Amino acid sequence: MIAVEGLCIRAGSFRLENISFQIPSGGYGVLMGKTGSGKTTILESIIGLRHIAAGRILLCGRDVTHSKPAVRGIGYVPQDGALFAKMTVAEQMGLALTIRRVPEAAVKKRVGELAELLGITHLLERRPHGLSGGERQRVALGRALSFRPGVLCLDEPLSALDEETRAQMCSLLDDIRRRTGVTTLHITHNTHEADTLADCMIRLKDGRVHRQLLERASDSTEQPVPAVSPAP
Repeated sequence: MIAVEGLCIRAGSFRLENISFQIPSGGYGVLMGKTGSGKTTILESIIGLRHIAAGRILLCGRDVTHSKPAVRGIGYVPQDGALFAKMTVAEQMGLALTIRRVPEAAVKKRVGELAELLGITHLLERRPHGLSGGERQRVALGRALSFRPGVLCLDEPLSALDEETRAQMCSLLDDIRRRTGVTTLHITHNTHEADTLADCMIRLKDGRVHRQLLERASDSTEQPVPAVSPAP
């Protein structure tokens, strides 16, 4: 579960006030909005990369508002994948486990499991140079999932991919959610991508959040949440 309650973020003249929404456990939430509306700012606040002025962030029932990023239990896939040039695919995917001092045999086993799930077993000894965009994002996704996080955050992970590769990655993300049960927050500008993946749509417009629960093919209701400035 991801719960954002009365989130207020201020950076110079930019402000987001009283942002609230919830993604149920195991849900796939997609956050949409115009460029500059604050989507990535909200994502970075949830991850713990950005200071918030007020509000609470709860992940899997824990209040992590003031917790460091490393202890929030979040797997994160940035827009460009952010792979390390000198590390092999296997090393990239096992990095979070190695940092946590997981035994080498267990790291190797987990990397193998993820590589099979993601269809990149043949790439394990390769380095990022020469990988396609889709391959790079599969590696970044494997790295994010390696330690079995309760929450997965994706910042426009498919934006640089061609339509065919994007469709393949959408199918893969849907399959991963069903297999792992990880609660997901995904930022995108692509409406087809959102319609394919989301069971909870969150639209950020004019400082207001509109949250729409979906059941893929069933009726849904939209719930506007007003942006009210907090008391001084």
